[in-house]
Amino acid sequence: QVELVESGGGSVQSGGSLRLSCAASGHTISNSGMGWFRQSPGKEREGVSCLSWSGSGQYYADSVKGRFTASRDNTKNTVYLQMNSLIPEDTAMYYCAASKDPFCSYFPQHDSFGYWGQGTQVTVSS
Repeated sequence: QVELVESGGGSVQSGGSLRLSCAASGHTISNSGMGWFRQSPGKEREGVSCLSWSGSGQYYADSVKGRFTASRDNTKNTVYLQMNSLIPEDTAMYYCAASKDPFCSYFPQHDSFGYWGQGTQVTVSS
């Protein structure tokens, strides 16, 4: 059983940056594709990024390409999401998720991710 805990959310002004962290415990995530998703009220959950087990495969939603960068440190069992040039449309609850598939083959289908964190809120004001 993998437990995921996100941190690093907060409130920033448009143009600002935040770095989200997702710490895993209970089991290694070194063999897992790790995704970041977000959801705002009234909207469907959106796949933001996915990182393959080695970090060499990186996938991003078009809406965040060039602004967000995912990374991972398998020695710390932790993944990160660096978010730059934030805009109000990025406001959402952000979740990390672990997939049994190491290669993010099914991203952004969220039902391919079996373990989810509780989320961290990101609010961007204009």
